[in-house]
Amino acid sequence: MIHPTAIVSSDAEIGANVTIGPYAVIAGDVIIGDGTRIGPHATIDPYVTIGKNCHIYQFASIGAAPQSIKFEGEKTVVQIGSNTIIREFVTVHRGTVSGGGITIVGDHNLLMAYSHVAHDCKTGSHVIMANVATLAGHIVLGNHVTVGGLVAIHQFVRVGDHAFIGGKSAVVKDIPPFVIAAGDRAALRGLNSVGLKRQGFSQETLARLKRAYRIVFRIGLTLNEAILRVQAEVDMIPEVIRFIDFLQSSERGVTR
Repeated sequence: MIHPTAIVSSDAEIGANVTIGPYAVIAGDVIIGDGTRIGPHATIDPYVTIGKNCHIYQFASIGAAPQSIKFEGEKTVVQIGSNTIIREFVTVHRGTVSGGGITIVGDHNLLMAYSHVAHDCKTGSHVIMANVATLAGHIVLGNHVTVGGLVAIHQFVRVGDHAFIGGKSAVVKDIPPFVIAAGDRAALRGLNSVGLKRQGFSQETLARLKRAYRIVFRIGLTLNEAILRVQAEVDMIPEVIRFIDFLQSSERGVTR
């Protein structure tokens, strides 16, 4: 299952039924889970762990040193979850000591061609990054987030669960869960109703989220005033609580 032209370190830990294509390079201190496929010319640098049943396509680069002028060669890591697809020319960089030392790509992710995950980023599960979507350092993506093509997200931004970011957007502040954002600079465009319906959210849940969204973003209240009004007027189901908790915990500021 390992092509004779591949270069695989004797210190790499290769699981069962792993396929490694021609001219791929697998460094030492790498763990590759069962059933994972590594395409031709892919490079897996040291201190990378890859889960089970992933597919890493040709020319992807996983675990290169971070693009940070403060990095001095410290041992930092990349962790890739299971059942994740990483397409051609994707780059995922190791963490930095100041950022926690780890970059995480979750389970069931799809990273399309030329997308980039910089140092210390963390993505949840079922994340889609379209072609040339780029994450600067220290970004956190929630679960079921979709990032459109040619999107650029600024350092330290958080994106909440089930958010959708339209293509060619520039995101400089936090994106709350359950919403659509688009534009340069990105602005909120409403609730991600189509995506939420596809994920099985009920009409009742959508109605409560829509009511909370309108109070926070559509009637001109300050954020604190809007949160108090949501708490007073909207049934505080778990999804509304997550929405409000995200707003209250934002350090960078929330996209309006």
